[in-house]
Amino acid sequence: MAVQELVEIKFRLADGSDIGPNKYASSTTVASLKDKLIAQWPKDKVNGPRTTNDVKLINAGRILENSKTLGESRLPAVEVPGGVITMHVVVRPPVNDRNNDKLKDDSLKKGGCACTIL
Repeated sequence: MAVQELVEIKFRLADGSDIGPNKYASSTTVASLKDKLIAQWPKDKVNGPRTTNDVKLINAGRILENSKTLGESRLPAVEVPGGVITMHVVVRPPVNDRNNDKLKDDSLKKGGCACTIL
């Protein structure tokens, strides 16, 4: 039976605060890591992420892909036993419906079409 390798990760938020560190299996996908991050997101922070698509994880200057595992993402600290990886978290700001309405209004002013094609 193979021993599962654990990776210790902390998440650095835009305001400089951290979530973690916590240990995760190297077979954990980036998407499930994002789900766990959302569940641990501080409740006092405004505009927190709602879905995994709202979050980008950056490690060593690379945006990690949802479908890959931590092991496949070639994290540098995986090679250094006892090292803690710091991942930077970028959250997509929420899109208000007012912005969408404003975009529609602007396109009409510029000669855009508000037609429905059947």
